[in-house]
Parts: sequence; structure tokens; C-alpha cells
Amino acid sequence: MYTRRAILWVRLDLRLHDNEALHEALNNVDEVIPVYVFDERAFLGRTHYFGFPKTGRHRTRFIIESVEALRQSLRSLGSDLIVRVGKPEEEIFEIAKKARTSWVFCNRERTDEEVKVQDALEKNLWSIGQEMRYSRGKLLYYTSDLPFPIQHTPDTFTQFRKEVERYVPVRSPLPVPDSLPPITVALEAGDVPGLSQLGHEEFEPDPRSVIPFRGGEEEGLRRLHYFLWEKELADEFKESRDGFIGGDYSTKLSPWLAQGCLSPKMVYYELRKYEEQYGRNKSTYELFYYLMLRDYHRFMAKKYCNQIFFKAGPQNKVSQHWRNDRPLLRQWIEGSTGVPFIDANMREISHTGYMSSRGRQNVSSFLVNDLGVNWQMGAEYFESALIDYDVASNWGNWNQVAGVGADSREPRYLNIISQARTYDPKGEYVKLWLPELRSLPPEKIHQPDQLTFSEQEELHLRIGDDYPRAVVSTDRWSS
Repeated sequence: MYTRRAILWVRLDLRLHDNEALHEALNNVDEVIPVYVFDERAFLGRTHYFGFPKTGRHRTRFIIESVEALRQSLRSLGSDLIVRVGKPEEEIFEIAKKARTSWVFCNRERTDEEVKVQDALEKNLWSIGQEMRYSRGKLLYYTSDLPFPIQHTPDTFTQFRKEVERYVPVRSPLPVPDSLPPITVALEAGDVPGLSQLGHEEFEPDPRSVIPFRGGEEEGLRRLHYFLWEKELADEFKESRDGFIGGDYSTKLSPWLAQGCLSPKMVYYELRKYEEQYGRNKSTYELFYYLMLRDYHRFMAKKYCNQIFFKAGPQNKVSQHWRNDRPLLRQWIEGSTGVPFIDANMREISHTGYMSSRGRQNVSSFLVNDLGVNWQMGAEYFESALIDYDVASNWGNWNQVAGVGADSREPRYLNIISQARTYDPKGEYVKLWLPELRSLPPEKIHQPDQLTFSEQEELHLRIGDDYPRAVVSTDRWSS
């Protein structure tokens, strides 16, 4: 008896719940072969413009954990996950030939590097009479449900939000299959690589991390349950989301959403369930707002394609003040700018891969507007360092900060000192990441370079030796 087989190509959809490509495969063939390929270019390569490691150590470990977790979940349902290291268009092609599959099912990606790999694999498959079948499982809203074609997607988020809220329903998430057909083809399962195989040394998590981020579908669902049902934090989100210390000030779901361990539709419907039980308020709406913003960035990436990566952005506008200043960039990355609020945030991302939303807004504004450094440098460093890096959201947000995004008018300037005093008034966050400043009182903590010599002596702190002088000072901070 002929067995119809297909490959399920797993990428940024490391889950079983609400996995449209998985359901499409199960509905069309007798046997599904799930495959994950650690693309050597993504893990061992360098960023396009400035040569940062493409995937930093924190995200690499999170992905490894997520792949291991998915393999265990698939095995518990009777299947397995075939793992390879290499180029997906070559590794999957070889599996397709050996297994004599008919199709490769996957959830479609829309940004440049991912599309090139899709196209290369599709071309290889055509040569042996096989096809790609694409699903759309990454978004809250489906392209086909939008009340406008992609090229007419509103450029302003406010207009986009109003349109989708009014006209577009969110489809229900798909369930986890009860069981899966076993893989009957003689294929080596393959080992999940360790950090060293993917270009990094083993390391211990920093105990100062807001939470111990661990990859995997179950971990993502556990975090969602904790936030909504165990601690009932949704009601406080609007007031607490700009916090800096601890695990309860925001959802912290972004790493699991970025790798597809969590479906945005699952989050949406859990929020709806929460509202049914506890009522709707400004905080719960704010959570929906950010899910919509996530989709907005994806639709902008789809509309403007590679323009989101270009210096001039979707607006085709370049500032003459942006410089490729590597020494300044290095001080920013190392958290040695002499501006404590900036340095604390930059040390947090270096040690944990995470930074709060408010922190990201401040360090990006500082780099672009106060230091005059090319925004692409910051965007690529975030691409490397973030545990929750998401192509569209990262580049879209940097577009906005630089004033070149579709929804931008002027660069988004933040008064760093005012922000620091508002969101870290006692300097607790600064002292957590800059222990050399622990002796400073709250009124001095955010501008230590203004300490007099006698004050430095009294506090046992020498500016320029124990902590750097500020690389920049501006009258705008005193306004």
C-alpha cells in the first residue's frame, strides 16, 4: 500500500498548539516527518552591515531548549523531530529525496533571509517533482481577512488598529493533535547541538535576570498561566508595564512568541477568557494593543520588504548626523557611556539577552539622537543580543526611533535623565546593574559626573576611574 508522506518544516513555530502547517499536513497525507534545521548561517554567521554574531548566546540556548522540548512533545504523541545542522534547502531536500515525500509543509516567512531559503528549497523540490505548501500561522490576523490589500495597509498604527478592530475577527486557535503517525522511514533522528557547536561557550544564567527564561512550548504556556491566572497581573499591566526589576511588571511572553513556542491567537483567547471572568479594563485592552502592534510590524515588513533594513527606511529619509562611529557604539554596547540609566540597560541585555520595553526605547533614542550613531548599528546589535529578537518588531521599532518608519514624522527623542528619574527614581535598577554606584543617593545616582571632588571623596567614588565620565552632555536633559 502506498504511503503518502510529507515533511513538516519547523522554524519559528516550535509548538504543537495552533500549528496550522501541522494540521494541513495531517489533513493531506498519511505520514508527517517533522524536521528542524539549525541553519548554520543564522547561528555561525554575522549580521549584514556591521558583522555582529547573528544569533547571540542567550537566544541560541533558548532555541536549543525549545527544539529539545518540541522533540519530547512529538515523541509523546508517537512521532519524532528530525534534527539537522546545515542549510535547510539542502538538508530538507536530502530528506525529501530519501523519504520520497510529496510535499513540504511550513508556515510562511516574509522577510528577506527567510524568503531566500524558502525559495531555494522550493526550487530544489521542483527538480524532483515535489512542492511546498505554505500556511499562515504566525499572526493574530490573517492577510486574507484584512479589509485592505497588503499594499494599502495603513501606514499609521492608529489607523491600522481601528480598521482591524472594527472589521477583522481573530480566528480560533487550532488544538493539539491527540496523536501523530509514527515515522516509518529509516531516518537518523539527529542530535540537538549544544552551544559549542553553534559558536558559543557554556555559561550560567545571571541571577539578576527578570525571570529565568527557558525555551519550549510548555514553558511559554506556564508563563502565560502564571501572568493571567496565578498572579492575575493583567489588571495591573497598564500601570506596571514600565517596571525594570522582577518578573511581574510585564508579560515577558516575547521570547516564546518570537520563536513560535506560543501562538498569538492562544494568548488572545486566554485574555478574552480572563476578561469574561474578571471584566475588561484599560490594562487588559493594553495587552490586546501590543498583540495588534506586533501584527502591524509584520504587515509593514510585508508591505515595504527590504526597505525596513535600509538606512533611509520606508520614508526614504537619511539624517546627515548619523555616523558609523564604532568607538561610541562599543561604549554603548559595553554599558560604559557614563550615563547610568543607559549603562544599566545595556549591561542587562549583555548578561541576560533581555531588556524592558521602556529600556529599549531609551537606549535606542540615546544612541540615535544623543550620540548621532547610525541606527542600523543599534538594530543589528539587538538582532544579535536579544533573547526575544523578532525581525519585523526589532527593525520596525528602530525605524520609528530614527524617524524613518512608515508611521514616523520626526526621530523619537527621549530625555534620558527625565526618563531615569521617572522610572527609576531611587536608582534601584541602576544599582542592580552598576554596583560601583551603590553608594550614591537617589538625587545623585543618574548624573554622577556632576559630583564635586569632595562629594566623590566622601562617597569613595572617583569619576573617570571607578565609573566613566559621560560621553555626551546636552542642554536638552535639563529642560
